[in-house]
Amino acid sequence: MATLLLLAPLFLAFEVWQLVIGERYLGIKQIARNGDPRTLGLGEFTAFFWSTTLFVYWAWMLGLLLVPFARVHGLSLLAASAIGFSLRRNTGIKWVLVILTFEGAVRVGLLISLVAMAWRRL
Repeated sequence: MATLLLLAPLFLAFEVWQLVIGERYLGIKQIARNGDPRTLGLGEFTAFFWSTTLFVYWAWMLGLLLVPFARVHGLSLLAASAIGFSLRRNTGIKWVLVILTFEGAVRVGLLISLVAMAWRRL
């Protein structure tokens, strides 16, 4: 089994954390008060950790393309991320949370499937 698959549970936890943070900054309360999440100010440590993890996550997804039995999962994760990013860039603030939640759900499902497949291969 490829050692890349051992990181899947960590990225699954990251996805859930990302959805929680997204709800905090883009949630119903923010939309109701017409708040702009860019004015809330993300802590420097949190922003660094989040950005670094995103870069490592993308590199990991690209690395999955080298693992024969995980190639479909890697390609699907990359496609979901790219489509979600392009949709979020071209919509208003009210739709970003909806798109982010749907995108996160797709990626969480793919990661759970990948973890289950890796577990069966042990």
